[in-house]
Amino acid sequence: MVARRNWAGNVHYAARRFHEPTSVDELRRLVAGSDRLRAAGTGHSFNRFGDTTGDLVSLAGLPPDVTLDRDRSTVTVPAALRYGDLATALHAQGHALANLASLPHISVAGAVATGTHGSGVRNGNLASAVAALELVTADGDLLTLDRDADGDMFAGAVVSLGALGVVTRVTLDVAPAFTLCQYVRLGLAREALDEALDSAYSVSIFTDWRTPLLREVWVKQHAELPPPPAGWLGTTAAETPRHPVAGLSPEHCTPQLGPPGPWHERLPHFRLGFIPSSGDELQSEYHVPRAAGADALAALDEVAHLIAPVLQVCELRAVAADRLWLSPNHGRDSLAIHFTWVGDAAAVTPVVAAVEERLAPFSPRPHWGKVFGLAPAAVAAAWPRYADFLALMVRLDPSGTFRTDLLDRYFPRP
Repeated sequence: MVARRNWAGNVHYAARRFHEPTSVDELRRLVAGSDRLRAAGTGHSFNRFGDTTGDLVSLAGLPPDVTLDRDRSTVTVPAALRYGDLATALHAQGHALANLASLPHISVAGAVATGTHGSGVRNGNLASAVAALELVTADGDLLTLDRDADGDMFAGAVVSLGALGVVTRVTLDVAPAFTLCQYVRLGLAREALDEALDSAYSVSIFTDWRTPLLREVWVKQHAELPPPPAGWLGTTAAETPRHPVAGLSPEHCTPQLGPPGPWHERLPHFRLGFIPSSGDELQSEYHVPRAAGADALAALDEVAHLIAPVLQVCELRAVAADRLWLSPNHGRDSLAIHFTWVGDAAAVTPVVAAVEERLAPFSPRPHWGKVFGLAPAAVAAAWPRYADFLALMVRLDPSGTFRTDLLDRYFPRP
């Protein structure tokens, strides 16, 4: 059954028809016969890029085949597969993905299309692991794009916001399975931010904009390495497990305090078998050059008094540069500044505007699946290959089948 609203409940889809095809051929006929169509993922986007007044299609009914190619170190998966389910299957065969997002509940194609990410100074976002894509284009044709064979066009098509076609299968790089430990340290000085981000395989830092100190550091490091020593960067060790949002129970979080475990049970913040929250929230995120991270945070200090009252938690993560045209990390190592707001759009919207105003000097790139209000000109200026992506949209979708109102705002037809 195709969901009628997103996970957070702030978007009720306007589609006139909902579909769940059970084969790629059925999907191809649907696409070819529609004037407006979008694919629905797990609904974890907070804006209307994925909405349509036409046909909304769930891919959950397509064949669930997962094909591991040990010679090429890749795995090919259906677009609707959740990362947590893929990770469990891969680990059972001795393989791993390089990184995971904080939620393992999101679909592969949806996360890739929006540039969703985990953390780690040497880890790219989830889309950077894509080796090939299969998609249905507006005329119902099946197109395969390969990283090695299709070069520049491939780089334009991976993070695509669903604007080029309906992705049916994704091929991802894999590596040998590995073991991590997760530690939580409390009370990090802002001056130690970069050193903390550099300290382990994956690091997430949480703050509430109420005090100068960064509240918590979640350190995910290889199990063979020693834990952070006493007094590490002036912090203290947490004595009990934590939830990213202060005051909430950590029972749904992945194990902390140091016990070793498989990569897919430590890299996400939340466990696959649990719903991490009620969804009563809004989210925004901005990627700035990592070299400008300290200055960007200092600029946000000017509006901390506005941020704090409507904030549940703010997370800071490092993401490595890539070459994907619409990736928030295209061509630059980034500091991702993520806000989980209260679920009150009227209260949050002016604060988002204030955040964007302070970040403007740092060429912020929004996470495509979150709430943002940047002017279209600012978005166009933030991505060097913006004009090339516009041309690719026209080339692969000349009739505008996959267009939405929000796409038209930020990517108007030339």
